[in-house]
Parts: sequence; C-alpha cells; structure tokens
Amino acid sequence: MFLNPPAEPVPGYSLKVLYSCSKPAVVLVECLVSYDTGVSSTVFQRHWSCEPGPDRIRTLLLSLPDWLVYQPDWVVPDTQWVLSGMLRASVSEQESEDSYRSGQATAVVSLQPTSPLSRPMKQHQLCPGWATQMLWLTRRTTTSQCPVEQGQLHVQMHGETGRSSAFLCPFQVPLAQWCHINVELRGRMVDVTMVCIDGKQRGRKVDLASVGRALYSLSLRKLRQESTGFTAVVNKIMTLLLQAGCLGNNRALHLSSVLYSSGVGVERQPNKAWLLSLLSAQKDWRLALLRLGHLHQLGEHGIPPDSDLAYAYYSNIAKQTSSDHHNPSPQQMFVESIYLNNEEVLRFQTNENHDIFHWLKLQARNGAADAEQAVARMLFWGQQGVSPDIQTAVRHYERGAVRLGDPVSMYDYAIVLMQGQGVKKDIPRAVTFLKKAVEQGFTPAINALGWYYEQFEKDYQRAVQLWEQADKQGSSDGAMNLGVMYSQGLYPGKAADKFMAYTYYLKSAQRGNIDGSIQLADVWTTGIPGRVKRRPADALLWVKWAAEHNGHLGMVLRKALDSYFKGDSLMALLYYMMAAESGFAAAQFNVAYLCEQNPVSFLDPTFAAQCMRRHYNLTSQAQDPDPYALIRMGDLLYEGHGRRPRDVAAAAEMYKQAALRSDPQGWYSLGVLVQEEQGLPLSVLSELGLTQHYMADNTELATTLYRRCRDSNSTAESYLPCSIALFHAYLQSFQKDYSATIKVSGTVVMAVAVPPILFIILRVLRGRGIMSYYH
Repeated sequence: MFLNPPAEPVPGYSLKVLYSCSKPAVVLVECLVSYDTGVSSTVFQRHWSCEPGPDRIRTLLLSLPDWLVYQPDWVVPDTQWVLSGMLRASVSEQESEDSYRSGQATAVVSLQPTSPLSRPMKQHQLCPGWATQMLWLTRRTTTSQCPVEQGQLHVQMHGETGRSSAFLCPFQVPLAQWCHINVELRGRMVDVTMVCIDGKQRGRKVDLASVGRALYSLSLRKLRQESTGFTAVVNKIMTLLLQAGCLGNNRALHLSSVLYSSGVGVERQPNKAWLLSLLSAQKDWRLALLRLGHLHQLGEHGIPPDSDLAYAYYSNIAKQTSSDHHNPSPQQMFVESIYLNNEEVLRFQTNENHDIFHWLKLQARNGAADAEQAVARMLFWGQQGVSPDIQTAVRHYERGAVRLGDPVSMYDYAIVLMQGQGVKKDIPRAVTFLKKAVEQGFTPAINALGWYYEQFEKDYQRAVQLWEQADKQGSSDGAMNLGVMYSQGLYPGKAADKFMAYTYYLKSAQRGNIDGSIQLADVWTTGIPGRVKRRPADALLWVKWAAEHNGHLGMVLRKALDSYFKGDSLMALLYYMMAAESGFAAAQFNVAYLCEQNPVSFLDPTFAAQCMRRHYNLTSQAQDPDPYALIRMGDLLYEGHGRRPRDVAAAAEMYKQAALRSDPQGWYSLGVLVQEEQGLPLSVLSELGLTQHYMADNTELATTLYRRCRDSNSTAESYLPCSIALFHAYLQSFQKDYSATIKVSGTVVMAVAVPPILFIILRVLRGRGIMSYYH
C-alpha cells in the first residue's frame, strides 16, 4: 500500500510503499495518465524483488516527466491535456505486461493533474541560446486559448425537482480585463449582466483588516457629520458596521451588538446582539468580554444567569487588564467613573490646551513638586482628559526626580527606567533613585526596591524584609508580593502556605490592587480545604472589579466625555452605550442622564423615556449605585409608566437606599410619600431604624424624616429645602393638635416666621440656587 501518496503530480517526490509477500515475488509500481483524446500512457514504472518475510517499507523517488509537472517553456514541451492520473502497485509471481491484473495484491490511488498554466515554472540549470530565448519570450507574450472556445459564458442551473437547464450567453468575455458578472433569476427568466474595466490591476494587495478599520472609521464619521435624527443615521451606517465586522473589525462588531441590543435606529434583536458579541470576543476584544460577562451575570436578553460562565469572561479580561497596566499604550486610558450630573468633577476635567493643564505646567516649571507629579501622571496614564504621551511624561518624571528631589517623581522615574517605558532601560540608575526615595520613607519605593532584589539579585531575604515594611505601611503591592512568595514557597525559611498567601491576597485586594483581587477571586472560586470556604459570588464581584479597570474601556469613556464637552450628544450617547452594555455603572448612569435630558430633542421621546428607565434601573442594581439614580428610579416607579402602574413600595425601597447612603433627598422623598398618605413598608422603616413609627401618625413620621434630611448633609443646597419641609410638617402638626387655637396663633406664627425664611431663601437663591431635582 502507498503510505504517503501525493494529491497531484509533483517533481522529485519521495513515495513510501508498504509491501510483503509469502513467497518470492515481484513488486511493480506504475503511474498512468489519460488524455482528453482517450489515450492512456505509463509515465513512471519501477519494480523490485520481494522475499518472504514481515512488512517492509521502500522509498521511491517518483520522477515524473517535466511536461506533467511544469509549465511548457523553451525546454519543457507542450503536451496534450491530461484529464486524470493514478498510481498503482501490485505483487505478482513474475514481471510481465499483465502483472497488475495477475497480481496477488494490488493498490490504487488517484492523482489529480493541474492545468498546464497552473503548474510552476522549472528553474533550469543551463542557459538558452539567444535565438531560443527570443523565440520563447515572443511566445510568452501570446495568450493561450482553447481553439474551440469562443469566450461565451455557459450557465447551467440545477433545480430542486432534479431537472437541469442551461443556456449560452450571446456576448463574449474579453481577455485581460477585470469583469463583474451578475446573474439574477426572475421567475423563468435569467438576467446576466457584465461590466468590464480596461487595463491591468495596479497597486498593492489590500489588507482586509485595513478595509475593516476604514469602514468602521467611515461609519463613525458619518455619525458625526449627520444632522438628522439618530434613527436615520444608524440605519445608514449599520451596513458599513456589519461589513467591517465581517472583515474582522472587533470595534464594529461590538458597536453593532450594542445597537441591536438597545434598539437604537434598528429593530431590537437581543439574540443577534449576543451572537455579534461572541464573534467579537473570539479575538479577546476587551469590551465584548465585559459585555458577555455582564449578560451572563444578570441573565439579560433571554440568556439565563450563569455565574460560572460570567466568571470565566471576567477572569479572562481581568488578567488582560493586569497585563495592559504593565504595558501602557496610546489605545488605553485611565478608567474614571465620572457622572455627568457631578458638575464639580466635570470642572476639573482638562486637556492639553485647557487653562488648568497650562497652569499646572507653569507651576511645575516653577518648581512645584505636586504640579510636576500631576502633569506627569496625566500624561502617562491619560487622566482627566489628557491624551497619553509616555515620552513627555517621562521627562516630567525626570525633572521632578533630578531637579526637585521629589520622592514620588523619583519612584515613578525609577519604574520607567526599570521597564524601559519611554526611555532606555537603565537598571543601575533606577535603583539609585529608588534608594533615594526609600530614604525619604516613600512606601511604593520600598516595595519596588524589594521587587528589584527579588527579580535581579535573587535576594529573597532582603526582598521580603522590604515587602514586610511596605505592607505595614499599607502598601497593596507589598501585600501582593508577600502572597506570591508564600504561595510559591519562596519565603525564606518557610514552606509553601496557601492560607498565608490568601491572607495577603485579601489584604492586597482590599487596598485596591488589581493583581491581588484576581488572586483572591481565584482562591474563593476553589476554596482551601479546611481553611477557606468557597465564595463564588464574591469571587465574581472581585474579578469584575478588576476587569472594569481595563484601559480600553477607559478610552471609550474618554471619547464619550470628550463628545459631551463638544456638545455632540449623539456620539456621547453612542460611546456611553458601548461602555454601558459592558456593565459599567457610571456609563449606564450617563446613558440614562443623556436620555433624560435629551438635548435638542435628538432622540425620539418614546425611545428616550424607555432608555432613561432601563438604564436608571440598571444603575440602581449596581454594587454601589449612585444616589441620584436611586432617586430618579424611585420617582419613575412612583409615577408609573405606560402599562406599569404606580409602585409605592418599590419607590420607597429606592428612596431608602439613597437615604442609607446619606443622601438628603432620599429622606426628603420618603417624607413626601408619607405626607401624601402613602404608607411606608415595615421593612423600609426597620432598615432606617424607625420601626417605632410604624403605627404612628403620618405627621410625626414625616417630621422625623425631614429632620434626618436636614441633619444628613451640611450644605445649603440640602439644608434649606429640608428645613422648609420640616417647618411645614411642624405647621401641619400644630394645626392638627391645636386646631382650636391655630386660627388665632397661626397668623402670628406665619407673620413672624415667614419674613426671615423668605430672606434666607432669597440670599441662597442669589448665591447658589436650590437643587433642581427636589420636589
């Protein structure tokens, strides 16, 4: 039998034949080809003797004629058209012309010959004469063509019934031209159209990934340029996005998934959105992994909750986040949870051309260490709206370290010297700056110096001493490194101890270390027999927290905020949706806020209302929800919407959560519910520590709630409205308890109390104004 037969004729092929015989015989191997004329011929033949014995393998050099494996040229001759070929072998008693048929054993494999012009050119080891070469070059410029071919298209169709039909197109297809041929069925009629372009193809081969990136950029540009409604624009660019996704652009796949999930401009198709996310996640696109983890955590869009699968997705991107943090790039930015209703935080957002940034640079040049640190940090990590610029950041680190002797700058400069980020790697110089920073007691430098001793000096004793010192000073990295030493059994004088490693991982995670949170989640997923119980739900929360620090998510958030500052609400909403569908709470809030504000009415009112409700609801389910979202969700539940009736209990639950987060409006809204004769559930009063008021008078309960509203925050924005509400509740109480005398005294009370209150209100309104979201 043939052990490695070739699929087609190739030159110089080593063919292995397995054979055996029970008595002396002859083994014959042949290669036969058949032509379009019906003639067959043998082009290769070998034979050898076979002696009885076990199976043996013989290797043959399958030397086929040049005209069968190469294109015709000035040496290789033309040949007839070869239709088929085969290799066959036989074992017979004696060699003869009929050995194959009389053989005791036979084997056959087919060869599929290639067309002459599809074969390679032979590299001859000799030079042709001038006349031969000229004749050959002249021949090469002519186009080979079948003498009976007229250049017309033959179209054959096979129907479902099993019947076939064919026709011949009347026009001819030209040679050496690019043609686009379209065949369209119209019932029993067929339309065949052809468009051809003169000339040859020019230019380089186009990279499909580049085409995908260009289509994605084109779709975003169309979104920015269109002034029509959101729905019309999305309809126009959806085809471009899907085409870009087919060419492997993960951003386009993720954006398409977001649009189909939210139903913006297209019919809402959750299942299609999920499939597009899966396609994007196949190449480890970070936001797609986050989205799939979020979907399986909550069980949205018909997908059942699956905490194990959610953990797998979050764990994947959490580990990539750790790697990304050690390899910063212009495609990443620091993840900042910025809420669009927080004007104080928004005021501190800047960019390279902003007055704040220029002022900081001026202060840095004048020797202010804090300003030098701030500018370098913004440039290195891309914080507060500044684009990442690692090389410029390194120059600020160096200036702070060399000129100012600032321990923070010395530490940062030492780290980039060790890593070779934005500067040539220089370990000795890095260690010098680290030791100077350690002398000033800078904790991160202590940890980094320990890392140097562990990585470069292999001095584990000195390394753990420094890490123990850093851990005592609250270093998350120090605790993480000690955990690794215990886990791997590298702590000097101590055996490997998974439990001790766990205690340090826990400490590191609680101090905000990404690697520590990943290791902690890993321990809680499996547990430590007899020492640590499994806590899969908590493990999921920790890897999600780590995953949401990914720099690629930060870049999307920054693009959203930049669009918001430029007044481009459409693009801001789009970018925030991309992050919101990945489960990031701040982005979910901002989507709801933009839908609620709906500037210049760029959204359909019905869609805006649904968008607002959905995303405020998602924000309220976050691990640490924003109080404003809780208040707004409570308002929506109290008001009811569409077919949804008013739900006072659910509204009270939302207000309660806001109140427990020391938000005065939570207390205020609960007081309003009580004054409107809406009873509060006992569970709500119990968590607020007001169980004793369950059977009490509504006025008494409202007074207590407004008092807590007044005392929960010292700012005038909350103090004044809460005080007025409390005063009103007191008046209601007096009116009820002393109805007989309030007719006389009420006039006096109002005459005395109202002018000072009005005076206070006017002063505050002139200076700062009352919060607009109060009832």
